[in-house]
Amino acid sequence: MTLFMHMKTGVEQSVYAILLLNMLPDKAVLPGEAISQQLGVSATYFQKLLRKLVSADLIASVPGIKGGFKLKKRIEEIRIYDVYLAIEGQQTLYSSSGILCDMLELREEDRCCLLSDLMEEAENAWKSVLKKKTVADLAEEMKAERFAGKLESLKAWVQDTMVI
Repeated sequence: MTLFMHMKTGVEQSVYAILLLNMLPDKAVLPGEAISQQLGVSATYFQKLLRKLVSADLIASVPGIKGGFKLKKRIEEIRIYDVYLAIEGQQTLYSSSGILCDMLELREEDRCCLLSDLMEEAENAWKSVLKKKTVADLAEEMKAERFAGKLESLKAWVQDTMVI
């Protein structure tokens, strides 16, 4: 059986959480639970994502009653690939299960999977695209007319929810 992995929603949720944190003024934080509610995800699950982003030095955790999360890096420095790595890790997206080797009665060392090289090339191209885009690029795209009214509401939510 050929195994194809796909990107989990945690990457998407993490990118949008970083965009929310970017709306904060200096010295302000957003509580993790508030972010998870805004994104519509379980607070328990989202805390795991936040810990991964902290471990990757993309965001910082501020402990205490007035604690929460804030950016550790500027969004111009955070590539989408960095978020992907923080959440998904270094795993490859394709792994041959050896069907062709079995059919031809060959050993896996004979590199008999016809798809492996193609999938590696596709994965490298995909990673290359993710490495070119930063969260700042997405923040700029959010300024499009189609988001204008809703973006102001979201910024107001951040202002009302933040802790200083």
